[in-house]
Amino acid sequence: MVLDLVFWLLSLLANFGLLAMVFHELLCLTDLEADHMNPFEATASINKWILPEFVLQGVICILFLLTGHWVMFLMAAPLTIYHVMLFMKREHLIDVTEVFRNLNSQKKFRLIKLGIYLIFFAILMFRITLNAFYILRNEDDE
Repeated sequence: MVLDLVFWLLSLLANFGLLAMVFHELLCLTDLEADHMNPFEATASINKWILPEFVLQGVICILFLLTGHWVMFLMAAPLTIYHVMLFMKREHLIDVTEVFRNLNSQKKFRLIKLGIYLIFFAILMFRITLNAFYILRNEDDE
Protein backbone atom coordinates (compact mmCIF):
# COMPACT_ATOMS: atom_id res chain seq x y z
CA MET A 1 0.00 0.00 0.00
CA VAL A 2 2.82 2.40 0.84
CA LEU A 3 4.64 1.47 -2.38
CA ASP A 4 1.51 2.38 -4.30
CA LEU A 5 1.54 5.81 -2.66
CA VAL A 6 5.22 6.25 -3.55
CA PHE A 7 4.46 5.24 -7.15
CA TRP A 8 1.67 7.80 -7.42
CA LEU A 9 3.87 10.49 -5.88
CA LEU A 10 6.64 9.79 -8.39
CA SER A 11 4.10 9.82 -11.20
CA LEU A 12 2.80 13.16 -9.96
CA LEU A 13 6.31 14.62 -9.87
CA ALA A 14 7.00 13.38 -13.40
CA ASN A 15 3.68 14.80 -14.57
CA PHE A 16 4.51 18.11 -12.94
CA GLY A 17 7.79 18.11 -14.88
CA LEU A 18 5.87 17.47 -18.10
CA LEU A 19 3.51 20.32 -17.26
CA ALA A 20 6.45 22.65 -16.69
CA MET A 21 8.12 21.66 -19.98
CA VAL A 22 4.97 22.17 -22.05
CA PHE A 23 4.19 25.45 -20.29
CA HIS A 24 7.72 26.67 -21.02
CA GLU A 25 7.36 25.70 -24.69
CA LEU A 26 4.01 27.47 -24.89
CA LEU A 27 5.45 30.54 -23.20
CA CYS A 28 8.32 30.66 -25.71
CA LEU A 29 5.87 30.43 -28.61
CA THR A 30 3.76 33.22 -27.12
CA ASP A 31 6.84 35.39 -26.60
CA LEU A 32 7.84 34.72 -30.19
CA GLU A 33 4.41 35.73 -31.41
CA ALA A 34 4.54 38.95 -29.37
CA ASP A 35 8.05 39.65 -30.72
CA HIS A 36 9.71 39.46 -27.31
CA MET A 37 12.01 36.68 -28.49
CA ASN A 38 13.80 36.09 -31.75
CA PRO A 39 13.08 32.87 -33.70
CA PHE A 40 16.51 31.35 -33.09
CA GLU A 41 16.30 31.74 -29.30
CA ALA A 42 12.72 30.48 -29.19
CA THR A 43 13.34 27.36 -31.29
CA ALA A 44 16.58 26.57 -29.45
CA SER A 45 14.82 26.87 -26.10
CA ILE A 46 11.88 24.73 -27.21
CA ASN A 47 13.94 22.08 -29.01
CA LYS A 48 16.11 21.63 -25.92
CA TRP A 49 13.09 20.33 -23.96
CA ILE A 50 11.32 18.24 -26.60
CA LEU A 51 13.34 15.02 -26.26
CA PRO A 52 13.30 15.00 -22.43
CA GLU A 53 9.53 15.51 -22.60
CA PHE A 54 9.11 12.61 -25.03
CA VAL A 55 11.30 10.32 -22.92
CA LEU A 56 9.54 11.22 -19.68
CA GLN A 57 6.12 10.67 -21.25
CA GLY A 58 7.28 7.29 -22.56
CA VAL A 59 8.67 6.27 -19.18
CA ILE A 60 5.43 7.18 -17.42
CA CYS A 61 3.42 5.24 -19.99
CA ILE A 62 5.64 2.16 -19.63
CA LEU A 63 5.48 2.38 -15.83
CA PHE A 64 1.68 2.44 -15.96
CA LEU A 65 1.80 -0.65 -18.18
CA LEU A 66 4.29 -2.55 -16.01
CA THR A 67 2.52 -1.77 -12.74
CA GLY A 68 -0.86 -2.85 -14.05
CA HIS A 69 -2.61 0.52 -14.03
CA TRP A 70 -4.43 -0.23 -17.28
CA VAL A 71 -6.75 2.76 -17.41
CA MET A 72 -3.91 5.21 -16.88
CA PHE A 73 -1.84 3.36 -19.47
CA LEU A 74 -4.66 3.53 -22.00
CA MET A 75 -5.03 7.24 -21.33
CA ALA A 76 -1.29 7.90 -21.71
CA ALA A 77 -0.70 5.63 -24.72
CA PRO A 78 -2.20 7.82 -27.50
CA LEU A 79 0.03 10.80 -26.67
CA THR A 80 3.05 8.53 -26.33
CA ILE A 81 2.30 6.90 -29.68
CA TYR A 82 1.91 10.34 -31.26
CA HIS A 83 5.29 11.38 -29.83
CA VAL A 84 6.88 8.21 -31.25
CA MET A 85 5.33 8.91 -34.67
CA LEU A 86 6.64 12.49 -34.64
CA PHE A 87 10.09 11.26 -33.68
CA MET A 88 10.14 8.53 -36.34
CA LYS A 89 9.12 11.00 -39.06
CA ARG A 90 11.72 13.48 -37.75
CA GLU A 91 9.06 16.15 -37.27
CA HIS A 92 9.52 16.57 -33.53
CA LEU A 93 11.85 19.59 -33.64
CA ILE A 94 10.75 23.09 -34.62
CA ASP A 95 12.59 24.50 -37.63
CA VAL A 96 13.81 28.06 -37.15
CA THR A 97 13.07 28.96 -40.78
CA GLU A 98 9.44 27.79 -40.63
CA VAL A 99 8.55 28.68 -37.07
CA PHE A 100 6.24 31.55 -38.04
CA ARG A 101 4.41 29.43 -40.62
CA ASN A 102 3.62 26.74 -38.01
CA LEU A 103 3.20 29.02 -35.00
CA ASN A 104 -0.58 28.67 -34.58
CA SER A 105 -0.58 24.90 -35.06
CA GLN A 106 2.35 24.49 -32.64
CA LYS A 107 0.56 26.60 -30.03
CA LYS A 108 -2.65 24.57 -30.42
CA PHE A 109 -0.69 21.33 -30.13
CA ARG A 110 1.01 22.54 -26.96
CA LEU A 111 -2.32 23.73 -25.49
CA ILE A 112 -3.86 20.30 -26.11
CA LYS A 113 -0.88 18.62 -24.44
CA LEU A 114 -1.14 21.05 -21.54
CA GLY A 115 -4.81 20.09 -21.14
CA ILE A 116 -3.96 16.39 -21.23
CA TYR A 117 -1.24 16.81 -18.62
CA LEU A 118 -3.61 18.86 -16.42
CA ILE A 119 -6.18 16.05 -16.59
CA PHE A 120 -3.45 13.59 -15.57
CA PHE A 121 -2.43 15.95 -12.76
CA ALA A 122 -5.98 15.99 -11.39
CA ILE A 123 -6.29 12.21 -11.62
CA LEU A 124 -2.92 11.68 -9.93
CA MET A 125 -3.81 14.08 -7.12
CA PHE A 126 -7.03 12.13 -6.58
CA ARG A 127 -5.16 8.80 -6.52
CA ILE A 128 -2.59 10.12 -4.03
CA THR A 129 -5.33 11.42 -1.76
CA LEU A 130 -7.23 8.14 -2.01
CA ASN A 131 -4.15 6.01 -1.24
CA ALA A 132 -3.14 8.25 1.67
CA PHE A 133 -6.67 7.96 3.06
CA TYR A 134 -6.56 4.14 2.77
CA ILE A 135 -3.16 3.99 4.49
CA LEU A 136 -4.30 6.23 7.34
CA ARG A 137 -7.56 4.27 7.72
CA ASN A 138 -5.71 0.97 7.89
CA GLU A 139 -3.29 2.31 10.50
CA ASP A 140 -6.20 3.51 12.62
CA ASP A 141 -7.82 0.05 12.45
CA GLU A 142 -4.68 -1.61 13.81
